[in-house]
Order: sequence, then structure tokens, then C-alpha cells
Amino acid sequence: MFNVIVTGITSFLTDMATEMVYPLIPLYLTVLGAPPAILGVIEGFAESTASILKVFSGRLSDRLHRRKPLAIIGYSGSMFGRLLLYISNAWGLVFAGRMVDRIGKGVRNAPRDAIIADSTPVGKRGTAFGLHRAMDTLGAAAGVAVAIWAVSTLGHDLAHRDYQRIFLLSLIPATLGVVVLFFVREPPLAHGVRQLPRPTLRGLPAKLKWFLLVVTIFALGNSSNQFLVLRAKGLGMSVLAVLAAYMLYNVVYGVLSYPFGRLSDRVGRKRMLVAGYVFYGAVYIGFALATRAESVWIIFALYGVFSALNEGLEKALVADIAPAEHRATFIGLHSTLTGIGLLPASLLAGGLWSLFGPSAPFWFGGCLGLAAALGLTIVL
Repeated sequence: MFNVIVTGITSFLTDMATEMVYPLIPLYLTVLGAPPAILGVIEGFAESTASILKVFSGRLSDRLHRRKPLAIIGYSGSMFGRLLLYISNAWGLVFAGRMVDRIGKGVRNAPRDAIIADSTPVGKRGTAFGLHRAMDTLGAAAGVAVAIWAVSTLGHDLAHRDYQRIFLLSLIPATLGVVVLFFVREPPLAHGVRQLPRPTLRGLPAKLKWFLLVVTIFALGNSSNQFLVLRAKGLGMSVLAVLAAYMLYNVVYGVLSYPFGRLSDRVGRKRMLVAGYVFYGAVYIGFALATRAESVWIIFALYGVFSALNEGLEKALVADIAPAEHRATFIGLHSTLTGIGLLPASLLAGGLWSLFGPSAPFWFGGCLGLAAALGLTIVL
């Protein structure tokens, strides 16, 4: 569990840095005069680029027989992304900062998740990934708490300079996260570099193929979380209230990730993943129907339940089923397929919002979430 703890601390610090600025970006873009469609462009390209890189980073990790160097390089991207946000004075530099940050995420995620899987027995992977997600997400909650403190100190109506101060402050945990990762022990792998065959989808178990298909289709309705932030602001919440609701989401997500991971080791992944997509559908339909700011608190809490039921358990499922010699590759492939839809999903969400109003993207996402729950019931 040593590597799980160390990677968890790194993720805690890095997500703290990320969430200090992430929920503020749509509000910062408003100060810069950018419309919601620009938010869709920035988040779509940034997240999709990260997702595409994950499968290649995973494959490279398997070929090099190394995980740690790629993880360190990837986490370093978080620092440079913060610097670009700090010097930004137009949405183009915000775009660049998000791209650098997400490219780093694309490089680091598959090798890091493979470190966790390689260091954990098969029957304990739900627990290991759940613990990691708990530490990661509680770091996110801490980051939002710092953002709330900063907004309270600087004033509710933030100016351009105020946002820059928060972006600069986020460099501290981002840098510490990279330092901690140097203590990770490179796990022993079950294969040698020269004997590593080329991975093929044809050689995958049928269950994993169908699972990847369902989550890929679902990804088309899973737009950036920043649309949730923008929707909450549009319902009349103040900047501080939006940040507090987003922190509630992260707290629920973090607190439930570990027990849900342990439970999945006992009862299996299928039931919990299906329940997760049902919660997702309920959250997005809830945002589509919402007319009062008070409802946002409940919806964000339910969204935390979905996230705790989803991300860590999906990775544990892939790690269980994928061939050991290609574990990082297929963990990366899963992340690529689930994330690559963020570009069309975010562009679509921005377009639906602009053309039909703020409820439209949430109706679309909610229906796809319920369809994914049905699909997983059939294929798993």
C-alpha cells in the first residue's frame, strides 16, 4: 500500500492546486468577455487532448518497463499550466494554460494507475483505487476551500488581478505534489521489454470490449464539469455559493470513494457502476429541471455519489480484466475512450446552451446517463 499512499498524497496536492482554479475558470472567462461557447472549445480540446495521450503514455510505460518517470513528467505539467494562467490576459492564454495542464494529465494518468494496480493484489484493487480516489478528491475539496477563502478575502466581485493572485497561489501545492512523487517505488512488472507483444483489441475479453463501447457512447453526453458551475451561477448563486456547492461535491466524492471501492471488492463492480450511471442521469436531469438555487446543493451532492461510484471502480474493472503485460496500455485506452468524447460533448453542450437555453445540454446528458446504465446492465 506504500505506493498507493504516495501517489494518493501527490494526487491530493495536485488536485488541490487544480481545484483552486478550476471552478473559477468559467467565471474568469466571463471577466475576460468570453461567451459560453468559448468555454466549450477550451474544455473540449484540453480534455480530449489529455484523453488521447493516455493510451500512448500507457503503451510507452509498458514498452519501457517503467512507470515513475512518465508520471513525474506528467505531474510537472500542472506547474507550467498554472504559470500560463497567471500571465493570461485573454482567453487564448487560458486555453494554453489548460492545454499544458491537461497534456500533463494525459501523460501521467495511465502510468500512475498502473503503479497502483501493479502494487496491489487482484482482490484488493477496488480498495486501492477507492483509497486513491478518496485522497485525490479530498485534495480537490481542500483546493475549493482555499479558493473560497481567497474569494472571501479578495471580495466577491473578483477583478482580473484577483484571479491572477489565486492562480499564483496554486503553484505551491502543484510543486509539492511533484516532489512527493519522487518517493514512489517502481513496482516489479510481470514481463520484459523485449518479450512485450503488440496489444490488440481482438485479444481483449468480450466483456471489456462491450464495456469500453458503452462508456465511449456515454462520454458524448459527459461534458465538462464547468458547465455545472456555469449553470449554478445562472440560477442565482454567488461566486462563494458556487464554490461551496462544488466543494460539497468533492467532499461527498472523497468520503464515499474508499468505502465504495471496498464494497466493490465484495459485491462486484457491475451493480455499483450501473447505480453510478443512474445517479448521473438523475443529476443532469435535475440540473435541466432546476429553477431555484437551493436545489443546486442536493444536485451537487448526488453528483459526488456518481463520481464515487464511477471513476475508481471503472479503473479497477479494467485492471482486473486487461492482460497483465498490457495493463497500462488498456488503462490508458479506457481513459482515452471515456475522455475523447469531451471535445464533441463540450462543443455540443456549449452549442445546445447557446441555441436552446441552459437546460438543453443537461437533458441530453441525463438521457445518455440512463442509457449507459441500461447498456452496462446488458453487457457486464
